[in-house]
Amino acid sequence: MAASKTETTARGPSQAQRQYLMRGLKQAGGKLPLFDHAGQQISTKTIKHCIAQGWAEPWFVNPIKSDWLVCRLTQR
Repeated sequence: MAASKTETTARGPSQAQRQYLMRGLKQAGGKLPLFDHAGQQISTKTIKHCIAQGWAEPWFVNPIKSDWLVCRLTQR
C-alpha cells in the first residue's frame, strides 16, 4: 500500500527538499538557494512545502523578481 501525503510528510523532507535545505546550512543567515547546482530554478512546490512544514520561511521580496521565493532556514 502506498504511503499517503500525510505519512510521507511525517517522515521528514524528501530528497529534493533535503538537498534544498542543506544548502542553507553553508550560507550566512541560512539563506536558501533560488537555483540548484546545475543552474535550474528550485521548484516552487519544493520551496512551498518546506515553508508549510516550518523548515523554511520567506525572508524578503525580490523587487525585480517578485515571484521568486527568497527564503531562509528556520530553527526547526
